[in-house]
Amino acid sequence: MAHSRPTFLEFFAGGGMARQGLVGIFDCAFANDLDPMKCAAYRSNYPDDEIVEGDVWNLDGAKLPSAQMAWASFPCQDLSLAGGRRGLNAPRSGAFWGFWNVIEKQRERAPKTIVIENVAGLLSSHNGRDFTTLLSQFADAGYRVGAMLIDAAMFSPQSRQRLFIVAHKGKLPASLTRDHPDAVFHPATLCNAVDALPDQTRMAWVWWRLPYPPRRNADLAALLERNPPEHVWRSEDATQKLLAQMTPLHRQRVEAVLADPKWNAGAVFRRIRLEKNERVQRAEIRYDGMAGCLRTPAGGSSKQLLLVTEQGRPRLRPVLAREAARLMGLEDSYRLPLGETNALKVIGDGVSVPVVRWLGEHLLSPLAGSAAAKAAA
Repeated sequence: MAHSRPTFLEFFAGGGMARQGLVGIFDCAFANDLDPMKCAAYRSNYPDDEIVEGDVWNLDGAKLPSAQMAWASFPCQDLSLAGGRRGLNAPRSGAFWGFWNVIEKQRERAPKTIVIENVAGLLSSHNGRDFTTLLSQFADAGYRVGAMLIDAAMFSPQSRQRLFIVAHKGKLPASLTRDHPDAVFHPATLCNAVDALPDQTRMAWVWWRLPYPPRRNADLAALLERNPPEHVWRSEDATQKLLAQMTPLHRQRVEAVLADPKWNAGAVFRRIRLEKNERVQRAEIRYDGMAGCLRTPAGGSSKQLLLVTEQGRPRLRPVLAREAARLMGLEDSYRLPLGETNALKVIGDGVSVPVVRWLGEHLLSPLAGSAAAKAAA
């Protein structure tokens, strides 16, 4: 198939949310995922294109198509603070090495640009050794490499900070790099990890330049269903139990909202807090128009809840899959898997679509253009 735009390979593709963000910027030449349910979701949304279902370790890089870019959102469970923190060599997050094996087997046809997306916990996993190991692979292969921490809250009402590592082989346009870090995309945690890199890897480091997006104008309430199906509501007993798990500060927040008869909704999280040397489950609520980070139901956190208040009555329900999809920047035309659990798994394991688009427009597309210009010269 002939492509009018630069092409990319999508590894650990899930439901194709990275592809959603790159629509109109890159064409997808290949996609792969291990999970049959996620592959079915991908096919449902991209029926004209194939996704190869199976372990990344079983892919033959020599037989994959050439592309200007590869995108890999490899599993984060072993790197996340919510997971076991077993690191880059653990079974799930160790899938990175299967991806890297594919890239190495492509030899001279390997993509000039590679994007790795993962949790911020990669920076501190194994005291920073996993981050160093990953970057050293790129440096040793001749790539210049940099990273950014980007919070989806800049684009949609969800707190979701993710690490984006971008590696490029070839000349770098001066307009895409900086001489020093930008505090918005390169906070102290990232700068400290870079300072700890060995000298040889540090020489390959680059501070990527990315413009700031326009101010976000949507809040959580704008994305929620006002009249969801009755069966999604939790019982009155469950609502009162959750309220009883709140500290006086959080309970006061609820009482203040209950005094207003208008419809309102706050995002609720259940956490284990240490109080007087005892582990206590607490419910915490926020009314800042933001949702917390969406996670897969199989992850280390419980399902995100909403406390809806109207006419002095509090009601409790989970965030619905379609609402979660909106928080990730997906249009309602995106086809979710049947069943809330499967749909939430696809969404929770995905990547924020507007973040991908911002990266695609302002960094990845210019890098692809630069590589194409060099090849044509």
